Amino acid sequence: MTFWSKYTRSGRFTMAGFLCLCAALLAGHGAYAQTSKGLPREDSTVILLADIDVQLECTQALNDLYNFRFDAAEAKFRQLMSQYGWHPLPYFLMGLSDWWKILPNTQNTSYDNSFLAWMDTTITVAERLYKEYPSYKAEAAFFLAAAYGFKGRLYSDEERKNWRKAAAVGKSALNYLEESRGNHHLSPELVFGDALYNYFSVWVPENYPVLKPILWFFPKGDKELGLRQLKEVSYNAFYTRTEAMVWLMRILNSYENDQLQALQISEYLHESYPNNPYFHRYYARMLYSVGRYFEAEPVCKEILRRIDAGMTGYEATSGRYAAFFLGQIYEARKNLEDARVHYELCVKFAEEIGATESGYYLYSLISLGEIHQINGDKKEARAYFERVKKLAGRKDNAFKDAKRRLKRLEKGD
Repeated sequence: MTFWSKYTRSGRFTMAGFLCLCAALLAGHGAYAQTSKGLPREDSTVILLADIDVQLECTQALNDLYNFRFDAAEAKFRQLMSQYGWHPLPYFLMGLSDWWKILPNTQNTSYDNSFLAWMDTTITVAERLYKEYPSYKAEAAFFLAAAYGFKGRLYSDEERKNWRKAAAVGKSALNYLEESRGNHHLSPELVFGDALYNYFSVWVPENYPVLKPILWFFPKGDKELGLRQLKEVSYNAFYTRTEAMVWLMRILNSYENDQLQALQISEYLHESYPNNPYFHRYYARMLYSVGRYFEAEPVCKEILRRIDAGMTGYEATSGRYAAFFLGQIYEARKNLEDARVHYELCVKFAEEIGATESGYYLYSLISLGEIHQINGDKKEARAYFERVKKLAGRKDNAFKDAKRRLKRLEKGD
């Protein structure tokens, strides 16, 4: 067993998923109004995204959100709601808080209803701003695209699979995204939407030609420009900076084969928000992917320690990552006992969340079989390999690997 790509399945792109993707995180953390009560002035030309006073007011709340101190973040967001109730921002931020509660383990559906309710409220408030206050139209479209996009991401998740709803809200997201594009002069925040659109409107047809008709009525994108824009937002934006970095990290790692730059971003995010389990495990993943096992080992151990301590957001999904990586590290060192313990832990975590078709689970079973075979227990080894054959698809590498190992066992190799 060697590198990351061998142990994970390729990502799946769906039509609904693409419709949602381009607008999923456009607004990041949105904008704030300058007047504390009532409705905005109809003649206002102020771009609220650029209000430095409100940025300063909300800095700690955003740090709290990304550091998984949700109670502190939400207390501030509710205060903003009382000040700027006419604006979609505070409702969007409350929904974003629920989103980050979901993100470490998307199989957890306990926050779905609350999340969707906040996004629906965001849409209702933004629609009023969009229709009744022309000077806020671009900003309202910005929030509408983001709220619809986030809803689409949830509906299209592998656990929800509500493709009809995902497609419907994704189309709305893409339409509002088109309205909010091209307003870079108003705020660097608005570049984020263009960046995602420019990149994925090219990447998707290149990799999934069947989805080309979706984009016939939209402007042609520019993938390289999209990457540059994501970097620009990462450097210059305030509200959308962290979300842009997350997308840039994922794109560089998964699509652009630039693991070293993705590692740098993951390290920065983990150091900036050390209690965020998503950033923590992504950093562990990148260290493992580039072969920096000595550094990955304590990072993975800390993830497992935090799971045992019951820290917010640390659960079986992160544990599955950490345990598998540690199993690989110890197996490479010929420390088979520690490798066995961690592969068994990975199996336990995967079964807790029903991820028994994942590469982590299947290759942990293969490694356990291999360790038993080395230790002379061919019967137990055969049981593990048979288990993989039963669970994996016939085209999976894990299935083929297990099949080869069973043949060698039969020959006495």
